[in-house]
Amino acid sequence: MSTSAAPNKHPPVPGSNAVHLCIDMQRLFGADGIWPTPWMPRVLPIVAALVQHCPQRTVFTRFIPPQTADDMPGMWRRYYKRWKSATRECIDPGLIELDPALARYVPPAAIVDKSRYSAFSASDLLPFLTARKVDTLIISGSETDVCVVASVLDAVDLGFRTIVVRDAICSSSDAGHDALMTLYETRFSEQIEIADAAEIMALWNPSLAA
Repeated sequence: MSTSAAPNKHPPVPGSNAVHLCIDMQRLFGADGIWPTPWMPRVLPIVAALVQHCPQRTVFTRFIPPQTADDMPGMWRRYYKRWKSATRECIDPGLIELDPALARYVPPAAIVDKSRYSAFSASDLLPFLTARKVDTLIISGSETDVCVVASVLDAVDLGFRTIVVRDAICSSSDAGHDALMTLYETRFSEQIEIADAAEIMALWNPSLAA
């Protein structure tokens, strides 16, 4: 199952059927959330610039916890018994919303809700993208080593061209983030491209996006 060990050296040029998929940049993971991600304030301006570049081709996901732990199957039930404070019966519902710096772009940006780590699991994302003939995903968001990696690998399995925005993803763990960036570059270099937001914005022409 090996792939090329050499990282992709050329900045990717998104085509007209590209979409910016922004994962879980919600207040839930902000400074006042149940699961604060310390990096989020650092990457938020970069994510916002990428959204502003082409809001009509942006899809935000929101991670929606269950009402109670018993609403979830299997090990998710145990997870939410540990994190009862994150269930909807306990949290401030405002924490589920996007960070205000991003929410102002909806519409024309779209929102897809999910209840699992991957953006494609138990959500309407795949039919949404299929209906719009999307073939490329430019991925940003939170967290590198949880919901982002789950979404990235599902995107690869589904055959999407997958571009990870190096400076627009965030984690609570430097080690986890660094390990995954190395993994993408050394084991998935034929299927995952990596670029900075500035490179993408310089090459992605919103006027060509339908």
